[in-house]
Amino acid sequence: MAIGRPTQSSSQAPDTGAARRPSRARGIPEATVARLPLYLRALTALSERSVPTVSSEELAAAAGVNSAKLRKDFSYLGSYGTRGVGYDVEYLVYQISRELGLTQDWPVVIVGIGNLGHALANYGGFASRGFRVAALLDADPGVVGTTAAGLPVRHMDELESIVESQQVSIGVITTPPGAAQQVCDRLVEAGVTSILNFAPTVLTVPDGVDVRKVDLSIELQILAFHEQRKAGEEPGGGDSVLDRAPGPVRAAAAKLRRAAGGATKAEPAKGTDRSAQGRAAKTAAPAGGATPAGGEGDLSAVMPA
Repeated sequence: MAIGRPTQSSSQAPDTGAARRPSRARGIPEATVARLPLYLRALTALSERSVPTVSSEELAAAAGVNSAKLRKDFSYLGSYGTRGVGYDVEYLVYQISRELGLTQDWPVVIVGIGNLGHALANYGGFASRGFRVAALLDADPGVVGTTAAGLPVRHMDELESIVESQQVSIGVITTPPGAAQQVCDRLVEAGVTSILNFAPTVLTVPDGVDVRKVDLSIELQILAFHEQRKAGEEPGGGDSVLDRAPGPVRAAAAKLRRAAGGATKAEPAKGTDRSAQGRAAKTAAPAGGATPAGGEGDLSAVMPA
């Protein structure tokens, strides 16, 4: 079932002027804007199942938020639902789509047609969500002239003319990190004001240009953090943990241990209970067996959790 959008004759359809007002002018917080796509995805699934209405509790559960936050978010849209009935699914789909600017066609250019660029070009969700891939661009002569998703890959030299002729305001960067900033600069100079960056680097842009960064490695690292905690493994908790770590982490740990092992051990102060001091040192020592010198050998103290 297609996403429902009331026609202009519908009594619920707002005027077109209201549909073009930016969210910031309407006073919608950025945190709420970030959750609107979650609500839209859940509502679209309900619409496709021909569900006419949904309660705030049901929709909140489907979107992964609490119902009080959902009701607060929808109040910024001027949508409060009906007591005992809930929210009209079709109208709410239209209302959120309008607020996100999805009731119009957004041409997008993708720069960098490697494996990820090909995957994005073939993603069928763009068209159904208000986006159209206007052009695929690359600087590699071996890639230029090939096709992806039925579109020819064009040379970067055509970027400026494509942005102007297609009125492109959104650019997607899927290049290697070393080329990302240069591509970003050219997109901005050509008139692109919103950039989705898949390159593992931080981009510098002028005021008035919005950048959204997608870094899959960071998301995986966050998941690894939670998996480690669920397994009961503490950071720096022994060779068994470090043995499974990536090469750079193992190398850093080895360097720290060598530095700690080569340090001069401080003599205990006169009158100090040597047995107590020994027990304290054994407790503080890292699992690899190195004795800390001024705390430098304790991996948990110098490596991020």
